[in-house]
Amino acid sequence: MKDSQGFFERVYEVVRKVPYGRVTSYGAIARYLGTGRSARMVGWAMNNAHALEDVPAHRVLNRNGVLTGKHHFPGSRLMEQLLESEGIRIRDDQVVEFKRHFWDPSVELPPPG
Repeated sequence: MKDSQGFFERVYEVVRKVPYGRVTSYGAIARYLGTGRSARMVGWAMNNAHALEDVPAHRVLNRNGVLTGKHHFPGSRLMEQLLESEGIRIRDDQVVEFKRHFWDPSVELPPPG
């Protein structure tokens, strides 16, 4: 359990750096952290991250830009509303023009270390 807690904190450190008006994916975070096959673990880390005020969990989506984590937010539309408040359009639980809004930590951040 201790190892997963350390991994979760590393995930949160990356998510804290996702800029306003941008989104990333579970897989992109996993690849950045050098654990490319652990997108599901990133998802587990994000399950309760919406409760951490300094972690913009609403900016983390699946690889297709779908709001798969929306059921972890209070209310039925909070994740969508938070993204829309940042200028990101959502249609049918998916980010419109996902590639335009996508932020890749492997490109934007220095290597973890």
